[in-house]
Amino acid sequence: MSVQVVNAAEVTGEAIYTQQCVRCHSPSGGGTKKAALPLIGDKSLPQLARVIQRTMPESDPGSLSQADAAKVAEYVYKGFYSPDAQAKANPPRVDLARLTVRQYRNSVADLIGSFRQPIKPDDRRGLRGEYFASRDFRTDRRLIDRIDPELNFDFHADGPAEAAPQDVRASKDDGKSKSGTAAKGAPESKAAAGQDDGKSKDGFNPQQFCARWEGSVTAPETGPYDFVVRSDQAVRLFVNDLRTPLIDAMIKSGSDTEFRGTIFLLAGRSYSLRLEFSKGRQLTPENLRKHLPPVPASVALLWKAPHRPEEIIPSRHLSAGRSAEVAVIETPFPPDDRSYGWERGTTISKEWFAATTGGALEAAGYIAARLPELSGVQDNASDRAIKLRAFSKTFAERAFRRPLTDAEKKRYVDSQFDAEPNDPQLAVKRSVLLVLKSARFLYPALSDMPPQYAAASKLSYTLWDSSPDKLLMDAAAAGKLGTRDELRRHAERMLADPRARTKVREFMFAWLHVDHSPEVVKDAKRFPGFDAKLAADLRTSLELFLDDVVWSEASDFRQLMLSDQAYLNGRLAKFYGAGLPPDAGFQKTTFDPGHRSGVVTHPYLLSVLAYAGESSPIHRGVFLVRGILGVSLRPPNEAFVPLPPDKHPDLTTRQRVSLQTKGESCIGCHGVINPVGFALENFDAVGRHRERDASKPIDVTGEYETRAGPIAKFDGPKQLATYLAGSEDVHGAFAQQMFQHLVKQSVRAYGLQMPAELRKTFVQNGYSVKKLIVEIAATAAEKVVSSQ
Repeated sequence: MSVQVVNAAEVTGEAIYTQQCVRCHSPSGGGTKKAALPLIGDKSLPQLARVIQRTMPESDPGSLSQADAAKVAEYVYKGFYSPDAQAKANPPRVDLARLTVRQYRNSVADLIGSFRQPIKPDDRRGLRGEYFASRDFRTDRRLIDRIDPELNFDFHADGPAEAAPQDVRASKDDGKSKSGTAAKGAPESKAAAGQDDGKSKDGFNPQQFCARWEGSVTAPETGPYDFVVRSDQAVRLFVNDLRTPLIDAMIKSGSDTEFRGTIFLLAGRSYSLRLEFSKGRQLTPENLRKHLPPVPASVALLWKAPHRPEEIIPSRHLSAGRSAEVAVIETPFPPDDRSYGWERGTTISKEWFAATTGGALEAAGYIAARLPELSGVQDNASDRAIKLRAFSKTFAERAFRRPLTDAEKKRYVDSQFDAEPNDPQLAVKRSVLLVLKSARFLYPALSDMPPQYAAASKLSYTLWDSSPDKLLMDAAAAGKLGTRDELRRHAERMLADPRARTKVREFMFAWLHVDHSPEVVKDAKRFPGFDAKLAADLRTSLELFLDDVVWSEASDFRQLMLSDQAYLNGRLAKFYGAGLPPDAGFQKTTFDPGHRSGVVTHPYLLSVLAYAGESSPIHRGVFLVRGILGVSLRPPNEAFVPLPPDKHPDLTTRQRVSLQTKGESCIGCHGVINPVGFALENFDAVGRHRERDASKPIDVTGEYETRAGPIAKFDGPKQLATYLAGSEDVHGAFAQQMFQHLVKQSVRAYGLQMPAELRKTFVQNGYSVKKLIVEIAATAAEKVVSSQ
């Protein structure tokens, strides 16, 4: 096809594309043998015009005038290139999705938990410690009752009267604490029997005494946890199930001083914990009367959380009050699809189907074993069958997130009890199995859901990855989830729940591309002291910083980029040169003043985005461009192997990277990546500040071609962070990524204008992360109401 040009001003973008581009890119931009990749992307119109003017046509790059490049760019952009153009050609829709693995486990836990009495949380950090002047836990012999922040005690040979938590230094050499003498300034004791000094008339017998610590432990991640008790005395540990010990060494034999047990826990939930310790449990009265010299005694409680090294359980994960037991489904599931950047429940496989069967069997067995507790019906009750039938009906309604129809009640409840008239417990199990295998449980958004109940379900899965609570169900039953304001009010209430905080934290780590806890290993010769424990502390530091900003009153997203403070403990402070005592716990502090600025310069991210011995401007640049700025990058044409520093000892890292990526096949992407990554070259492979590289001053100037057109220039990390904090591209990318993580659907499935509306609302609300979350939840739920 050819176009006859009469007047240059009258030539259209379509005509230019047909003349100059169609032979390589096809009429619809789908690609040909000559240029196989389709013409799609997320560059803005001005950016696309500049690329076309610089690189097209292939036969004579740069020959197009600025005006003609703008015309063809507009035609391509609106016709098939832009995300909106792609969405118009293939309109996205809200996919019918099953429960993800995370949602399945949370839903079953909350479904079963809804039949237990809630327990008011206790905000006191640590565990309640009770110390007894006996070998058994006799209340009349309790001498000390206090909150112990952590469990790491060396009682020596004196007994616990003056004992206080030790430094977190439990050694693995012999299973005992090496903390030395008892710490000074023990927490004030609550004396028994009116005594003021925390001791009975006789005090503790150093030969024989016991202690019990009770409270709850909160799991930061989902997965298996190894609990470890180190003690030279008799111990017993209960976690979640206070009837069956996870570790039982109360009848001690042999010389073992370390005892282990593994349990699967769900993130963000609190589990009751009790540790019992008894010294001299086997001593007879006769031996006690011999006044033998007392032997030392110690006890420490540790854990190995998923992707973390072994450590004393920190006080921030402990609370002094009990928690209700959590039903944790441990049946293994195949992983969910994450190819779109968020977990999607859109694929069904034989493995997934088998896992749901295994999960239903596990849940049914759990309920049957605790049926009197959960149902409130004792085994010898005269009306047991009637009440268990009512229990099963309530269970099905909560699982389906709405009232049952008559036909459903007959199928899922009555038929099961009619089939087992002499065994109502078996009927309950049959009913539970049928309910948990039903599509009405496994697919929360089935079209037969009444609108108000569908809105309740959407709110709960958006914010909690779990089923609605009683307040949501009651609101749906009363028809009070039909307006935007009503949905917002419930979303604001739900945001304070630990389940919401857990999901938001998971998103923040996903946004920063560290959600899979990457292993951080560094060259021990170049960076002595950087080990697995330090890397774990860095991750904790980042987690505390993110929580601090997001859950602050302002919840200002920009502070994620601009804050000059970070959370450090004594170990991190020593390594990074901050002024904290060696035994300091995590606290907010300022270090490297004038150089640090938010997550961009957080040493954990800088360490992850680096090699074992060298910094990596490419890794850091890709993270900033793709993750923070939201720009799509094509994978490299071939495997990338960095130039070895020892072969170019006179070159800085910036010079080596520039040398290796200057080729025409590289510069298209690296022209965007490198200038952003170079701005962070003031930080080495472990995130420590430096001024020189290869004995040369470091050049930290950089630039970024904005979507609006102008070139943003910056000199160093603080200027880079300032630009990112105010960038419309960053705001839009953050809001869009959060929407898709929370809702687990494409943002454009809720309207082609939704990305722009989200960014606008985000800005109008003062960049509040909490308000953005509320708006996302209300938007998703409102669409459910309006579409039915």
